[in-house]
Amino acid sequence: EVAQAADLFAEKTGRRPGLHVVMVGDDPASDVYVRNKRRDCEKSRLASAEHRLPADTSGEQLLALIARLNADDAVDGIIVQLPVPAHLDANLVIESIALEKDVDGFHPANLGRLLAGMPAMVACTPLGCLKLLDEGRVPLRGKNAVVVGRSTIVGKPVAQLLLKRDATVTMCHSRTVDLPEIVRRADVVIAAVGRPRMIKGDWIKPGAAVVDVGMNKLETGELVGDVEFEAAAARAEWITPVPGGVGPMTRACLLENTIRAAFARAEIAL
Repeated sequence: EVAQAADLFAEKTGRRPGLHVVMVGDDPASDVYVRNKRRDCEKSRLASAEHRLPADTSGEQLLALIARLNADDAVDGIIVQLPVPAHLDANLVIESIALEKDVDGFHPANLGRLLAGMPAMVACTPLGCLKLLDEGRVPLRGKNAVVVGRSTIVGKPVAQLLLKRDATVTMCHSRTVDLPEIVRRADVVIAAVGRPRMIKGDWIKPGAAVVDVGMNKLETGELVGDVEFEAAAARAEWITPVPGGVGPMTRACLLENTIRAAFARAEIAL
């Protein structure tokens, strides 16, 4: 679908939708993610570019690059790969991205618009979670949905998306009392806490839907989610694996957001 939309955009404008990725330092996990994004763009016929900066890049240098990308009409989407080195202010960096090019959906204004129920660029992972539930035909209206994790990248925005779909949402976190009992009542579980296999299989209500956002690397090198997968899968009606579940959908939603941004900036109906 993204490739078809990219072709349509090229026919109408004479150029490809442009996604630019900024990476500061040499974080191995970020490097893998950026390589995957490049491959996705090639498959989907988007124009992509990477800006790799050394770990000691100053805040002024990074903001100057973002300002140049904001002003470049061939750039439709800008993402700064997180985490950035500790000496950089991640919030300031995110706020410096032009709102209409914020395809990661992390800008405070986009988060605020989502909260207010206004049209917004939605963060890719929460958007991907909802798309997965929709593809699985998981009913949400009136259902009990439990979100474990309260980050502004996943937990808070996915809770807002679930509320918009008329789910009854409970947000949990590391200080939640009786977390197992709360999860056991959930028809839908979104696990986004960043702790390997924290959600035990016997916490899952029989017939529930489980979206595992976690991506945790064990000492053995194995990648596992936040959910005890095998035990949970024996009870759940529907569950996403790790790896291969939410991760690819997050990247797909990034491409979709870039398409949306390109068409909106060009004032072309999509």
